[in-house]
Amino acid sequence: MDAILADLEQHWPLYAAIPFIAALIGYVTKRVAIEMMFRPLEFVGIKGTIFGWQGVVPRHGGRMAAVATDLLTSNLLDLKEVFARIDPDRMVREVEQPLLRAIDDIARDVLAEHHPRMWEVLPTMAQEMIVKQVQASSPKLARQLMEEIRENLDEILDVKHMTVQNLTSDKALLVRLIRETSRPEMAFIARSGIYFGFTLGIAQALVWAITKEPLVMPIFGGAIGLFTDWLAIKLIFVPREPIRLFNRFTLQGKFQRRREEVAKQYGELIAREVLTVPNLLRSVLSGPRSDRLFAMVQRMVAEAVDEQASIARPVVAVAIGDRRMTEMKRAAAQRVMATFPTTVRYAEDYLTEAMDVAHMVEERMRELTPIEYEGLLRPAFRQDEWKLIAVGAVIGALVGELQVLLMLH
Repeated sequence: MDAILADLEQHWPLYAAIPFIAALIGYVTKRVAIEMMFRPLEFVGIKGTIFGWQGVVPRHGGRMAAVATDLLTSNLLDLKEVFARIDPDRMVREVEQPLLRAIDDIARDVLAEHHPRMWEVLPTMAQEMIVKQVQASSPKLARQLMEEIRENLDEILDVKHMTVQNLTSDKALLVRLIRETSRPEMAFIARSGIYFGFTLGIAQALVWAITKEPLVMPIFGGAIGLFTDWLAIKLIFVPREPIRLFNRFTLQGKFQRRREEVAKQYGELIAREVLTVPNLLRSVLSGPRSDRLFAMVQRMVAEAVDEQASIARPVVAVAIGDRRMTEMKRAAAQRVMATFPTTVRYAEDYLTEAMDVAHMVEERMRELTPIEYEGLLRPAFRQDEWKLIAVGAVIGALVGELQVLLMLH
């Protein structure tokens, strides 16, 4: 005992440093584990071997995107309800001027392309009258189209495909979505390494003083890295329900405690990054069900053209012919589809405000069960979790070995 006390007295600076070094081990291993979850976005190393790494989230982006999408579409969002908030009359007013300009161009171009001789011989006033007549019917057509889109939304928009495609095609977006939502949890993991590491470091110093066994340091270092990584991840999610201790303290997983904050943040991220008006429009126009929208537009344009030409139907039939008339209707429908992005852009602010995706996601997230809510973040940890913990153990053991070299010299 006297020898131990004498050694402690002689080398007290080194013994005092052990808990602080252990705390540093804990912090560094956590930071490395956190960064390994998200970085790098692409595989770095020798492909086909274990010598390399890709962030857990981007590596399993497809699966994580599918999980996030299932949660979003099954529990957090009702697109029919979202689109029902859009007022067709207000929508038409927002796009009225660009719509009239687009109709002017479409009418002139289609007539000039498909019946140039007739169009060229018409007096300017007659041309203007035709264009004005078509323009006069365009607000009604736009309103009707908006109503049909709302009523047949599932037929023209595959929201699951859209969401998965956006999240998988942009790995940085998926990483940002998970990282921003879990930033306090990541900070908690890193800080926990300091506290747990310091506590175990005190025990490490005592064992070294008693045994002088060189294996103590790397074993304890590895244990610090492994145990604190495992415990920190567990403490994020469990216990799911709050538990009162001694009528003074409440124990609950950190992520579970932050539901109100996470709900607001996640809703804003989804509205700003995923279910945006441009993304929805792009999916409607070029997604797997876009042909159904084109068929809808083509039918409505054909009906509008027939209505405008009904007065002079016999003359039109003779002058243009049924086949060319059909071609003109299809060309007009294609041009209408092509002008959608430009025209709808003028109503983007109104649509974003009216749909209010962020508020819906936020409200419904508050209603999730603890297990459902946990599913928002848990998949990011579950896949390859053991690798992150193992890396913490390896780094801890290496630093522990460095401590041995320091103590022996």
